[in-house]
Amino acid sequence: MKQIEAAVIGTGWCGGIRAETLSRSALVDKLHICEIRPERLAEVKALTKPATATLDYQDIVGNDNISVVYISTTPESNHYPIARDCLRAGKNVLLEKPISLELWEADELITLARRNNVKFTIGYSQRFNPKVAFAKKKIEDGTLGKVVSVLVSRHITRTLGTKIGKRVRLSPVVMESTHDLDFVFWLLEPAKPVRVYSQGAFGFMQPINGSHDIMFTTVTMDNGVVVMIGGGWNLPPSYPNYCSTWMEITGTEGALILDDTARDHWLNTVKGGQVFPMSTMPGEQVNDVFAGQMGPETLHFLEACIRNTPPMVSAESARAVMEAYTAADLSADRNEPVDLPLTNETIAAVADFKARIRAGDNK
Repeated sequence: MKQIEAAVIGTGWCGGIRAETLSRSALVDKLHICEIRPERLAEVKALTKPATATLDYQDIVGNDNISVVYISTTPESNHYPIARDCLRAGKNVLLEKPISLELWEADELITLARRNNVKFTIGYSQRFNPKVAFAKKKIEDGTLGKVVSVLVSRHITRTLGTKIGKRVRLSPVVMESTHDLDFVFWLLEPAKPVRVYSQGAFGFMQPINGSHDIMFTTVTMDNGVVVMIGGGWNLPPSYPNYCSTWMEITGTEGALILDDTARDHWLNTVKGGQVFPMSTMPGEQVNDVFAGQMGPETLHFLEACIRNTPPMVSAESARAVMEAYTAADLSADRNEPVDLPLTNETIAAVADFKARIRAGDNK
């Protein structure tokens, strides 16, 4: 059995999950971890027993024995430079979403991966959600006939929204609906998005990071399928703990309704009141099993590197998602539809929009 050396850069919530998953895998010969917070580094080191633990990601880049790197750093502005350095060093890379903050950065990362003949994927773990995989199967085998529409409603609590929103000035369509755009485009392949119209409403999150509380985005595909994705991060803390999602797919021969609202596991205690465990999007380790998507996704990329097979998520598809949610932000700002692919005029308008956001003007 072939084993490889793997590394995780950034061992917070998602990176910690990936490090723990890799530490349990027989496919990993040696695990290396990197974390800028000494106390967290010590915590994950005690949990995963890595071969090396460092505060400087350049130690990972410079280690020629490491062939696979998982980049789970925050803030999201770190994604591009760290991924760039790892790809330049000839390492296979799984990078958490978003692929980057600018389209040109995404293009450079894709070019580097191609030039160095390494695998490069983005952490869109919802493709590993069994319910989403079932939807893909029912579309491909013709059960639903010709798909007519897809609706996704995803909401997280304001507790989690605040945690995310305080570290980055990005909207819910970029940070939450991005997952849904990815798997919906995957479900509808080979169709491509051609038009985006989005509306947003301000509320609780506006004083925190200047973003909308919720955004509703309509995407028109080139085969006529209409997609509606609602994403928000302002639900009260009591429900759903973390994330609640509802999906509807209609076709000419049937419809598929997928309930991913976390209401099927409900814990109620005298001390803590009611909670809905295992409602996180990444999932979590539950004794001898992993409940969620991120564990299987982590091992899938490891196996793709060992077998030299394509990873589930291509970097090119992640760039297409980035272009769609960029168009959604611009659409909500302009109050009008935006065509895809983005033109030079709309790319320039996006740059102006981002400049205003950085300056603190979100009106």
